[in-house]
Amino acid sequence: MRDLLPLHPSTRTHLDRISDATGVFQHATGAAPDPAHGYCVDDVARALQVDLLQASRLGWEAVEDSAWRNLRFLQAAYDTGTGRFRNVRSTDGTWAPEPASDDCQGRAIHALGDAVVAPFDAHHSAQARALFRIALPATRQLEAPRAIASVVLGCGAIVHAGGSASVTATYRRLARRLAATLENGVATYGGPEWPWPEPELTYENALLPRALVVAGAALHEDRMRRLGLEMLDWLIEIQTAPDGHLTPIGNTWWARGGQRGRFDQQPIEAFSLLAAAQAAFEVTGDARYHDAAERAYAWFLGGNDLGYPVADPARGACHDGLSAGGVNHNQGAESTLMWLNAAERIGLLRAAADARTRDAGGPPGRASMRAAITGSHADRPVVAMRLLPAPPA
Repeated sequence: MRDLLPLHPSTRTHLDRISDATGVFQHATGAAPDPAHGYCVDDVARALQVDLLQASRLGWEAVEDSAWRNLRFLQAAYDTGTGRFRNVRSTDGTWAPEPASDDCQGRAIHALGDAVVAPFDAHHSAQARALFRIALPATRQLEAPRAIASVVLGCGAIVHAGGSASVTATYRRLARRLAATLENGVATYGGPEWPWPEPELTYENALLPRALVVAGAALHEDRMRRLGLEMLDWLIEIQTAPDGHLTPIGNTWWARGGQRGRFDQQPIEAFSLLAAAQAAFEVTGDARYHDAAERAYAWFLGGNDLGYPVADPARGACHDGLSAGGVNHNQGAESTLMWLNAAERIGLLRAAADARTRDAGGPPGRASMRAAITGSHADRPVVAMRLLPAPPA
């Protein structure tokens, strides 16, 4: 592994700027919020997960208002008539009329599962548990594999903490259903050059193997776990450049037998790979998954095809993608939340790696031997980087 890049303090400057009393705005123009497109459950759920991660370093008081605001948004989004979450809300409080997406349901359940087991505020956890319980039955109708994977991860958080028999049953049923779907997909579309369960690599690809790895380990189903690791191994292989940096599938995607999309690389791809590699490392202890997660973290800080920093750690902001000409200067919710999530998770991964080293009787890992936390922009990644002009205010 190359020298580890610095960790950065938890910061909420940009997240606070693109949020109001209702929630986090979907889009931004430069660094300024763009209220015209309102809010969405997808981003609010991710923001709640960031709140919970940052609470471990900043303390609950620093995130309490945001965590409650995000939970209230999810409560308001829940449609008692359908059992589903409405997704898009305008600034006047009205909800868009289109049917709720599977992904919206999955992301809400995932965030609620994390909130149920969070150790910070018993009342907040109880409210999250109540909403999780009434929203869970509708997940039986989900069809999209990524949505099912999100539900599996949300249920898994509760099961890991000793959840109820009903949540455990749903967890087992959905995990096995996801594994069967993906296994059938590999049989249909896969081959030596394309061991993937879909005819196209699209978005948030590593979410699928992440769910299989986590659930396979928890349920002691080795076939499920192996399938997840095989899928993840291939994603890591095809998204690692010859010089070792991460090169995610671009937003024009990659159809089997077609041309791979190289640019308009999205922060969600780097984060999803980081989170999947983190899960694989926790399950296997294999250092190559730690390496893969570090490459994904480095992508945000300039370890990418252009050597451009995509994230701005000092403000806790992130650009909306990496194109052939540089970064997208808009800094919207999804991208920013992917960076904030990645910045917290890489610290947890390094701590877990050091704990494994200590348990094995070895010397402290490199994460302990160098200054781990820095707020200075002088601590630049070791990869070559180009400085960009500041985004519009």
